[in-house]
Amino acid sequence: MAEAHQAVAFQFTVTPDGIDLQLSHQALTEIYLSGMRSWKKRIVRIKNSVITGVYPASPSSWLFVVIAILATMYTRSDPSMGLIAKIQEHLPVSQSMSTQCQAVVSAVLFSTMLWLMLIFTMRLCLKQLLSYHRWMFEQHGKMSTTTKIWVALVRIFSGRKPLLYSYQGSLPNLPVPTIKDTVKRYLESVRPLMDDKEYERMTKLAAEFESSLGNRLQWYLKLKALWASNYVSDWWEEYVYLRGRSPIMVNSNYYGMDFLYVTPTPIQAARAGNSIHSFFLYRRKLNKEELKPWLLRSAVPCCSYQFERMFDTCRIPGILTDTVQHWQDSDYIVVYHRGRYFRLRVYQAGRLLSPREIEFQIQRILDDPSPPSKGEAKLGALTAGDRVPWAKARTKYFSSGINKRSLDCIEKAAFFVTLDDEEQGMMGDDPAASLDRYAKSLLHGKCYDRWFDKSFTVVYYKNGKNGINAEHSWADAPVLAHVWEYTLATDSFQLGYNAEGHCKGDVDPSLPRPVKLSWEIPPECEEQIAQSLAVAQALADDVDFHVFSFQEFGKGKVKKCRVSPDGFIQMALQLAYFRERGTFCLTYEASMTRLFREGRTETVRSCTNESSAFIRALEGGEAADVCKHLFRVATEKHQLLYRLAMTGAGIDRHLFCLYVVSKYLGVESPFLKEVLSEPWRLSTSQTPIQQVELFDIDNHPEYVSCGGGFGPVADDGYGVSYCVLGENMINFHISCKHSCPDTDAHKFGDQIRQALRDLLKLLSPSQTEASKTEESQPKVKKEQ
Repeated sequence: MAEAHQAVAFQFTVTPDGIDLQLSHQALTEIYLSGMRSWKKRIVRIKNSVITGVYPASPSSWLFVVIAILATMYTRSDPSMGLIAKIQEHLPVSQSMSTQCQAVVSAVLFSTMLWLMLIFTMRLCLKQLLSYHRWMFEQHGKMSTTTKIWVALVRIFSGRKPLLYSYQGSLPNLPVPTIKDTVKRYLESVRPLMDDKEYERMTKLAAEFESSLGNRLQWYLKLKALWASNYVSDWWEEYVYLRGRSPIMVNSNYYGMDFLYVTPTPIQAARAGNSIHSFFLYRRKLNKEELKPWLLRSAVPCCSYQFERMFDTCRIPGILTDTVQHWQDSDYIVVYHRGRYFRLRVYQAGRLLSPREIEFQIQRILDDPSPPSKGEAKLGALTAGDRVPWAKARTKYFSSGINKRSLDCIEKAAFFVTLDDEEQGMMGDDPAASLDRYAKSLLHGKCYDRWFDKSFTVVYYKNGKNGINAEHSWADAPVLAHVWEYTLATDSFQLGYNAEGHCKGDVDPSLPRPVKLSWEIPPECEEQIAQSLAVAQALADDVDFHVFSFQEFGKGKVKKCRVSPDGFIQMALQLAYFRERGTFCLTYEASMTRLFREGRTETVRSCTNESSAFIRALEGGEAADVCKHLFRVATEKHQLLYRLAMTGAGIDRHLFCLYVVSKYLGVESPFLKEVLSEPWRLSTSQTPIQQVELFDIDNHPEYVSCGGGFGPVADDGYGVSYCVLGENMINFHISCKHSCPDTDAHKFGDQIRQALRDLLKLLSPSQTEASKTEESQPKVKKEQ
């Protein structure tokens, strides 16, 4: 109970001579500084709320409008057309106020109302402008006159120096597609996957749905779209993520990797010191809204609402559904090491600890010889197993007493940290196998040494490598990638290390030691922990992973062929799958819908009639010119589908919401039931580099991340994540299950490599350098 004694600010003792009052000045100072820090945050939030609330105007523009109105009044003109006089007549003021003073007050009130009307008008105009999406369908580099005028107007109405959330009130709502368009596009998407008889049956089901139940469900959906900011996102979070009762480890959580070729320091505690400090620098920017809104084409803003729950957030298990809880800023993190949980405060006397001080505290945890409490070591397995047993155990064993206090400490922490005793990264005589082990470690670890419910867990390995594992319900991968990019860049290029590999700076030796959390785990709970661990271990052992960096060419050569790099990669994936399985499959590619308020993702169905026609022609030995033509038609169709998805005209979220409405109404739809039960045997996603200004790939080509990945979506399918880095590198993360005899991550990786080569050869057969590997690549030293 040492931590309880440290928290006591004063003590008193009753004696025969009276009351002996003993004040702890250190504790009172901490209370005072903590209060000051809290009030500073409140003031900053209030200020940012005002600035964001009046955007695209600025608070200072109110003074300009007031001065302008008063100036015109003194020139004996009335810009209000009598409204100021009307306000003055009904002004509830005392008789002591002079007529001139009443006129000034009335003018100020009129000016304020005029200013608010101008803000509302500007915001409405900006919202209408941002509803224009034709620019996305124009050929790259050839902007129409209409779009040029539109860009100019967007910049005029966008104001100056926007904060992170400034555009939120001006973003358009996600539109509801028509039933007719969605059904038509759905039938088109499944045509290459069905024979004539199956397609005819599905067409009849679709026609029956469109003419009857569909219109009724659509009416309810349109009603929701009028009322809610986004008709999809809340249901998507609830039914796709939070209501899932299977383990979130592997099935939902995803990961991000460290630099591929370099480790800034081999000292585990030092790497944690710089990195943890960087995370809190980012949180400070996030709280002050100093992060720039993400703009497409440097003009079109994307929704930022997902950033709100990045820190101080945890998924809470429930019997029927989980919930996501977000707390006010925590001044500590929770660290796991060798079966023990520690609370590490990162603020002292109101200031953020320096990287060297955090390293010092982390080293204290690493050197702590205390054993874990009974049942503590594998407690985290509860978050890795099925959700219902975890929810029941949480209610029964963690709802009161010391267990509740310790669990609250974990759930309310800024984020979770694991100090891993293993060494990971690309190393040794078999770098390919080491990358595969690295990916599996980040995805599931030992199944008990991560807290999978936290918004994210940062893992620091013994050799200085790190990585991140994220819970999926609160946000999508690009949001987490944003903080991860910032942390990697700040760690290496701004904070740095001294010659010995330690963090720079000095240490305050009076820092209180990290506090080990206490637990009282009964035997029944230990049994549940063991059961959850068994479920999680079986799931983890079944995952087959393959990570590789393709460096024979990259987007540089692909762009020279006048092809979209993403379309090129998607066609390669389709070709690789067809060569392996001899058929096509329903393919999922994630696309963002953040052009709309509270937008998350939409599905691009990459397997199309055009892509299947191209692949059949290529594999059937058709002439190169024919294959080239079909390839370009296929990639153009893919780009069209991607743009439709981004602009709210996708089909899968619409069908999903129609299905949810049907369940609420208690009606069955054979069409929707069949659509929603179709497996995604090829689930793909691109991890974009968002803050390219943080990394100088030309001068420091070794400072590139390998990206991140996720587990397989279907038991007999593949999960493929890819990251296009610079001009000459594409990193792939492939997952599947050992239990399926038809899937093999390494064989599929080989098929992808060959498909990429064959496609480039098809598009540029005269370029002999297409067959050469890594000749123009920057040479980087790989770790051993």
